[in-house]
Amino acid sequence: MRDTVNLSGTIFLSKLIAQYAHLHSRTVGSKAEEYIRQLGIKTGEWLESFYSEKGQEWTPDQYARVIVDLKNSIGGHFEISEVHEDRVIVKATACPFGEAVHDAPHLCMMTSSVFGGVASRRMGYGKVNLRKRIALGDGGCEVAIYFKPTEEEDGIVYEDIPITPEQGDPFNWEEEAITALNNELRKSDEMVMELLKELERLREEVEEMKGNVSTSTS
Repeated sequence: MRDTVNLSGTIFLSKLIAQYAHLHSRTVGSKAEEYIRQLGIKTGEWLESFYSEKGQEWTPDQYARVIVDLKNSIGGHFEISEVHEDRVIVKATACPFGEAVHDAPHLCMMTSSVFGGVASRRMGYGKVNLRKRIALGDGGCEVAIYFKPTEEEDGIVYEDIPITPEQGDPFNWEEEAITALNNELRKSDEMVMELLKELERLREEVEEMKGNVSTSTS
């Protein structure tokens, strides 16, 4: 019997999510990252509620400890690398999605949007640069989160992120957001259907050409 890792609910769920994300990316294309980004923003607000009341500002040290703890709580191996007044840098040797993240690198947007959303709500501003990514073959992840605008780094900016009212549920999506995402998905579906039609047309042309060749050589 070949050596295997012990199957667990976490491993199975990570693989399932990664495969779903991979399929989603194949059908939706670049828009898949926007879905993940929106989900990460909502998820981050829910996760941070386990650490303190809504609206409380955090110090850079508190922020760093929270984002590392929440990642490690769901199966990652993250640690604080640097803490400054204007930025925090964290590193990871393992992703919460495990090896399955190689199947869907755009899941890294979940890390970006969770970290960035939390920074926006708790620090007033967040800019996230995924400097290194296990999903892309790097030996580990390195993420820099800035609390003030900077032109020195690439990254995605998160600011003016809405905060769900008290007693509200961050996963109660606004109708406008749902409509916008559904419209993008519909456009993607239409593109897929057009592609299938084009492939069918090309197949028919190839069959016709093969028929003509057979006729001319007989």
